[in-house]
Amino acid sequence: MNVLHINQSDIIGGAAIAGYRLHQGLLDLGIDSRLLVGRVKNSSKRVAAFPRERSLDRQLYRFTRRLGLNYINIVSSFAIVQHPFYKDAEVLNLHNLHTGHFGYFNYLAIPSLTESKPAILTLHDMWSFTGHCAYSYDCDRWKIGCGKCPYLDTYPSVDRDNTRLEWKLKNWVYSRSNLTIVTPSIWLTEQAKQSILNCLPIHHIPYGIDTKIYEPLDPEQCRSLLDIPTAKNVLMFGAESLKDSRKGGDLLLKALSSLPASLKAETVLLTFGDGGESIFEAVGIATLNLGYISNDRLKAIAYSAADLFIFPTRADNLPLVLQESIACGTPIVSFKVGGVPDLVRPGVTGYLALPEDAQDFCNGIVQLLEDETLRERMGQQCRAIALEEYSLELQAKAYVELYHQVLQN
Repeated sequence: MNVLHINQSDIIGGAAIAGYRLHQGLLDLGIDSRLLVGRVKNSSKRVAAFPRERSLDRQLYRFTRRLGLNYINIVSSFAIVQHPFYKDAEVLNLHNLHTGHFGYFNYLAIPSLTESKPAILTLHDMWSFTGHCAYSYDCDRWKIGCGKCPYLDTYPSVDRDNTRLEWKLKNWVYSRSNLTIVTPSIWLTEQAKQSILNCLPIHHIPYGIDTKIYEPLDPEQCRSLLDIPTAKNVLMFGAESLKDSRKGGDLLLKALSSLPASLKAETVLLTFGDGGESIFEAVGIATLNLGYISNDRLKAIAYSAADLFIFPTRADNLPLVLQESIACGTPIVSFKVGGVPDLVRPGVTGYLALPEDAQDFCNGIVQLLEDETLRERMGQQCRAIALEEYSLELQAKAYVELYHQVLQN
């Protein structure tokens, strides 16, 4: 079987990493898997960049942007049918079809791409069934056709409220396409079933993770490697959350500021990503910033060095960092939003705070840091759940079964 994945990148961004992990899982099963992506970082012969008519796309963008319609300017998407990867493929797997303002893919091309080949559309957020946004927060106008959008500035933002038209265009596309939907989280499955996608088959298949790379390592050795005192409490989080409202940076700062002074003195913040250096000044807790980490083994060392992974998100699907954390046996404190409860199970793998409640988030950190026995038990349960429910092999086999199913149909 020959599978072609279409995604915004090969390894840049959460949806790209999720898609690439699936690609690797399929290769391990002997499936001929390839990627056609908007942005390439990998040198693999199985990865190619999208053909683009950038000059024409940019000229059209000046008009479509003013109309408040993202991505329909990219006429080069209709030429994908001429690409050797497309011609060789038996089945397509579409992933994250939006990125930034300018984008890389025109969703109006989906009917022509699926005319002769069936496609799986793996959802990584809500964008596929809304009038423009990746997450709608408390707005559910996508159920009735959008329009009168309360969040025009939400990513990917639009300059004009044509959300009802975009919603109708997407609905038109799906009615003329040979698509089967895959949703990684229980939450996104339920959302999709209430959306314009409800006319299509919807399957729930969680992301998979390589549990041989992401595994519990000796905490003392990991702390020694990172030059962290073994007697300290270690809280780990992604520094990008400090800049992104959706990731809850403001809630994190409130929660950390509310920690007892005695606990702050005994704690180290272990951050990865850009911008972690500034948090010491804001909350008065010693900070070690690892910067951007692309190496999976180094990430496993960091997770294993941490007592807790803290994740103050406002909206998410099935966050890869939470999968990585539980695979390394590190309990989590997060909010009860989106697909987070799939991974953060109260009293089992971590603590779920009430949405937007920074004090409850703080209480969760304090409770788990002060109960080492509970943390150890949670760590064991984290690892067991990762092995039982989220292995890469389990995900890849579920996709192969679905590929066979759509090809037979």
